[in-house]
Amino acid sequence: GAPPQGEWGMSALTVACASRLLRSAAGLRSPIEHARANPVARALGLSPSDGEAAFSSTSGHEGEGDGSSECARKRPGDDGLPIVYHPAYSKPVMPEGHRFPMPVFREIYRRLLRDGVAVPGKNLFQPARMPSLEELTAVHDEEYVNKFMMGAMSDDDLRRMGLPWTEDLVERTLSEVSGTMLCADLALTCGLAVNTAGGTHHAHRSHASGYCIFNDLAVTAKRVIARGVVERVLIVDLDVHQGDGTASTTAADPGIYTLSVHCEDNFPAKKSTSSRDVALPTGTEDDVYIKTTEAALRESIEEHGPQLVLYDAGVDVHGADDLGGFNLTDEGLIRREALVLDTCVGRGIPVAAVVGGGYDKDLEALARRHCILHHVAREIFESNKL
Repeated sequence: GAPPQGEWGMSALTVACASRLLRSAAGLRSPIEHARANPVARALGLSPSDGEAAFSSTSGHEGEGDGSSECARKRPGDDGLPIVYHPAYSKPVMPEGHRFPMPVFREIYRRLLRDGVAVPGKNLFQPARMPSLEELTAVHDEEYVNKFMMGAMSDDDLRRMGLPWTEDLVERTLSEVSGTMLCADLALTCGLAVNTAGGTHHAHRSHASGYCIFNDLAVTAKRVIARGVVERVLIVDLDVHQGDGTASTTAADPGIYTLSVHCEDNFPAKKSTSSRDVALPTGTEDDVYIKTTEAALRESIEEHGPQLVLYDAGVDVHGADDLGGFNLTDEGLIRREALVLDTCVGRGIPVAAVVGGGYDKDLEALARRHCILHHVAREIFESNKL
């Protein structure tokens, strides 16, 4: 059962949401259809589909819908929490025994289908285009971008990247950035949206690092500011590893504030300087983690006044994670997601969430941890009538 409410220090909505999810083993119930309370900023098209590779929708950052009258009447969020997925997320095939769990993103998608959280033709969105060179080079050095795209990376580059270069990896990398860009567009339209990949926070301006190639969080933050959609973005990074690449690539932009709550004795060995860094010791458990994160989040919001939050919900904080260091439980993950989403949405701040890191040879267990984010997000979305 859920812990006593008095121990949580959260709002009634957070407590109710987390308690309900705990009682129902992470919320395996059908979506509730509801009318949106307020008009959306602009419409994005929907194209119904029946399969993983077939469904498609406009990205909201380029292109139009299919023009049908049915699609014209639909708005993102009318059929539930917007969820972003691209089949290329798990397209690269890793060498046997590789530590990066490439298939997990497909497993997340399949689990969300089984649970009824994601419904093709309803609340699933796929990017309609890849990021432009201009969007990528707002964060990354053009020479580095071209070297990766053409497979001209040195042995040292590949070692830092941690992944074998293939054309499929190029497609996956671009799709992941575009997916987070789309997720932000949907969040600005609907109030809340969730990707099924993303969180490449170790990618630096001129080199890859720790399985991260192009920094989707930094690219997305700079893009929405450059377009004049918002002036201030808060990147909340709760992966167990510090978001060093995000911090370094956005440090000169006063519109972007980075909060990183991470394990002090974990990768990367050399940390960058975020707007706010909170380093916790190895072995940190649920209560200390939640209390510390709540304070850091509220202080960051008060200091920066964000108009959009990009949330990296890494589950490598879990006690069973192969590359972690903290000792959070499933319940702790539920409490964390409820805390972040309720705090931001409750203040009227749109949230685009990505899954972040997570490492476990048991892909089913890992996908289940990641999907806690989507289940809690659906509860928050419906509770707030977004």
